[in-house]
Amino acid sequence: MRAMVYRGPYKIRVEEKPMPTIQHPNDAIIRVTTAAICGSDLHLYHGLMPDTRIGHTFGHEFIGVVEEVGPSVRNLTRGDRVMVPFNVYCGSCYYCARGLFSNCHNVNPNATAVGGIYGYSHTTGGYDGGQAEFVRVPFADVGPTIIPDWMDSEDAVLLTDALATGYFGAQLGDIVEGDTVVVFGAGPVGLFAAKSSWLMGAGRVIVIDHLEYRLEKARVFAQAETFNFAEYDDIIVEMKRTTDYLGADVVIDAVGAEADGSFLQQVTGTKLKLQGGSPVALNWAIDSVRKGGTVSVVGAYGPIFSAVKFGDALNKGLTLRMNQTPVKRQWPRLFEHIRNGYLKPNDIVTHRIPLEHIAEGYHMFSAKLDGCIKPLIIADPS
Repeated sequence: MRAMVYRGPYKIRVEEKPMPTIQHPNDAIIRVTTAAICGSDLHLYHGLMPDTRIGHTFGHEFIGVVEEVGPSVRNLTRGDRVMVPFNVYCGSCYYCARGLFSNCHNVNPNATAVGGIYGYSHTTGGYDGGQAEFVRVPFADVGPTIIPDWMDSEDAVLLTDALATGYFGAQLGDIVEGDTVVVFGAGPVGLFAAKSSWLMGAGRVIVIDHLEYRLEKARVFAQAETFNFAEYDDIIVEMKRTTDYLGADVVIDAVGAEADGSFLQQVTGTKLKLQGGSPVALNWAIDSVRKGGTVSVVGAYGPIFSAVKFGDALNKGLTLRMNQTPVKRQWPRLFEHIRNGYLKPNDIVTHRIPLEHIAEGYHMFSAKLDGCIKPLIIADPS
């Protein structure tokens, strides 16, 4: 089969790989129809995540058609059109029983924190991802869900991570009616977090970024106020000024490990790799939220040390909430929001790229070319 293959930082290509096979009675093989490139895939592409091995196939956002099922699979049959959450999880361990699918205890022997994630290095289990023609899906009776007849395929693929994660980011904020919510990052997750904040009762939503085309999308898609941090000497002072010098009630970090805004953090976090990324957005979140407020973190960071202002968070009495998204837990509510017309996820899609051209897609997304916000990968044009 044809698949995207990692050959080192900034080096990917499409190659022939062996077809995935049923390795466990509860596996399924999915013929991928549509996948996506996620902003967190760029952390792998840039060489920021440890134990990203040569030959690995990325891609944790994908949908497709069931090609084959193991003998124990009961909920899927060949030909079913399915969406697959980015979490690999067993469904029965201590954490899965509590809905913490992203922390499954049985699927990642390499860590005691995160569970399994498709296509996200061996720090998350080493599972090949869906930027390929076919992918093996473990625990097929637990993760994949048949796509409803009324749901658009592009909306379905965005539910496998970006929309679910943005919604989860707003959910972690414990937003109450009338709250002021600030979202750092106007990428796909930030856009969905801002849009979701309105659904949870926010009275004011502000999005901060430094790319004007993304801020324009935030204004149109999420109906948010926007601030370009590059236009201010100190964006934290501006956030205080615009919130009566109190700070926002809730701040969402939807940026993660490659945040701009501090030369020192950029060098130590993304160039020298002395931190688990550049925590600029997280520190700005801590500084711009009011005392007693909530900081929600859904931007991805590496597993090693980061220079975060924890003392400030302590002294301000902040609530810090974060996790990888337990995707399937968000789906019942999001299905209804989409069906009722409150959300149209594929409004943020800007590019549709054939699998054979995925290297160009990564370059375009990484370099922020051609107004790229969310690129989809077409693995099977039929």
